Amino acid sequence: MIICVCHRVSDKTIAHCARSGMGFDDIQLELGVATQCGQCEGCARSLWSECVPRHAVAHLQREGQKAQAIPG
Repeated sequence: MIICVCHRVSDKTIAHCARSGMGFDDIQLELGVATQCGQCEGCARSLWSECVPRHAVAHLQREGQKAQAIPG
């Protein structure tokens, strides 16, 4: 589906860029998303945030403490 009509950028392209680690600013610079009329910005940012890789959070513990799981 085309997300940015002005620059003809699809959801697949935005998702691929996000998964490869590109920031939203980088996507705007490279592809022109949300740089012309701006109507796609909300949808494009939402899609980007759903696809951007999340980094696991390490939890350090003191000796003798029980380990806790922290959602990441």
